[in-house]
Amino acid sequence: MIVLLHVLIALSSMVYTTYLFFRPTKRNFHINYALVGLTFASGIYLVISSHAALVPACEAGLVYLGAVTAGMVAAQYRLAHQKTK
Repeated sequence: MIVLLHVLIALSSMVYTTYLFFRPTKRNFHINYALVGLTFASGIYLVISSHAALVPACEAGLVYLGAVTAGMVAAQYRLAHQKTK
């Protein structure tokens, strides 16, 4: 059950990051930060509770974090340029 929740939160975070790129607001950033935090919290729980190998989990987490971070940086850039216009 927690695996399904973890995957749904991660996918929601990826979708919300895309939304954030097109509608960057401070509130949307906070929501996205919460989704990323929930993804990592559930991932840590899964690794600890299932005694899974840490290296594959960390690799997948880093790929996820890289993709989400790239989207958030791009959204931050757009938000900064919207405020200056």
